[in-house]
Amino acid sequence: MYAHRSIAAFHDQLERDAITCEQVVRHYLQRISATAHLNAFIDVYAEEALDRARLLDQRRAGGAKQGKLFGAVIAIKDVICYQGHGVSAGSRMLQGFQSIYSATAVERLLAEDAIIIGNLNCDEFAMGSTNENSAYGPVLNAADETRVPGGSSGGSAVAVQAGLCMASLGSDTGGSVRQPADFCGVVGFKPTYGRISRYGLIAYASSFDSIGIFATSVADVAEIYCVVAGFDPLDSTSSSSHPVEAVQDLKQENSGPFRFAYLEPSVALPGLDSEIKQAFTGLCAYLPQHGHKVEAVPFSLLDYLVPAYYVLTTAEASSNLSRYDGVRYGHQIPEAGVDLTNFYKRSRSQGFGAEVKRRIMLGSFVLSAGYYDAYFAKAQQVRRLIIEETQAIFGQYDAILMPVSPSTAFKLGEKIDDPVAMYLADIYTVFSNLAGIPGMALPLFTHSNGMPFGVQVLTNRWEELTLHRISHYLMQCKGIYAR
Repeated sequence: MYAHRSIAAFHDQLERDAITCEQVVRHYLQRISATAHLNAFIDVYAEEALDRARLLDQRRAGGAKQGKLFGAVIAIKDVICYQGHGVSAGSRMLQGFQSIYSATAVERLLAEDAIIIGNLNCDEFAMGSTNENSAYGPVLNAADETRVPGGSSGGSAVAVQAGLCMASLGSDTGGSVRQPADFCGVVGFKPTYGRISRYGLIAYASSFDSIGIFATSVADVAEIYCVVAGFDPLDSTSSSSHPVEAVQDLKQENSGPFRFAYLEPSVALPGLDSEIKQAFTGLCAYLPQHGHKVEAVPFSLLDYLVPAYYVLTTAEASSNLSRYDGVRYGHQIPEAGVDLTNFYKRSRSQGFGAEVKRRIMLGSFVLSAGYYDAYFAKAQQVRRLIIEETQAIFGQYDAILMPVSPSTAFKLGEKIDDPVAMYLADIYTVFSNLAGIPGMALPLFTHSNGMPFGVQVLTNRWEELTLHRISHYLMQCKGIYAR
């Protein structure tokens, strides 16, 4: 039986002829079948993955050049396009739709000989924090099947957590990679906005969306990041002026000393779980004992993070999702003889789920003539202030430390009827998307309820190299802080 440690270790096993790509794919297909009740996968590309594995094995036997991700088994969230394969964004609106092209990130994975094993369940159109808003039903947390895995990339997190693939791609608009990674006890990485091409990513909020990576180690995240990141002429928001630095040696200069800040009001929130607070403050006390600088810094805009985020993202969502009208593609009502306005209404009412409709209506409201200046324009001003205050912090510090979520994974159904409580739980993760900075969720701790949780590391824009090295260092110290 294959036991994944890292992509590098897997490649070493291949070199020693201790394993083959086909054997590894068969292992993962067996695991997927045995854990089907977790509902992590929407579609499994079993025969396709086996055929590709056999081809890679033949190429290796023939001495052909091997790509950087040779044989790595990766799954992708159901908002990332893969030519000839279904992509539905977890929605009835797109059920049965097949993509006619591949996302740039997927093409880059395949170009480096990765194996795509399937697509993964998610909250509808990436809108949600629990993966309960999917047309395919909820995903279950493998650590406790009565709890949510987080969202919206819940399937991507559980696929790595349960050992159903080596790594997975998700998307992060306000924490949709980092929060489920925290709930499931895996590493979750969101890059700087514009670092990984969004071409082929179904849009939720275009100025916030980022493709992110789940893995069991920072090293695997770094391997995949170096492949999928970089300028893409097909995405006008991808950066051409900040070349990607290869994360070749995470140990190089990884011990710092580093200068850490944490936002002073972030640990004083009344909703923060006492054990999470204790673990976080313990980490902040541990690091100075080993030569690092850790200081609390003021941050005046913490209370405005969630309101600004939801005003802006729902506004962008209402615009992006207007294309799903039932005429060109998407769910269409079968009845004939209906006037166009009612045709739109009925097609969209049947195709979209409750949470998506809620956000479309919120977005339409804040963009309306009477409220645009009071809500949308004001939120844009707040976003600019957040960016400026964040840049001031990075003028003095290498990284910001934060909790990932105020609590560990909550019970299925616990917050589904209280969307405001659900939105407020995003307070620690939306900061990164508003500021456009990269972040990594690291699974460092275990709660007394048995669930994993961790810490979030944030660095300045384009400082992914620093982020990966700091994260690797902190993971090496895992388990020490509480002693």
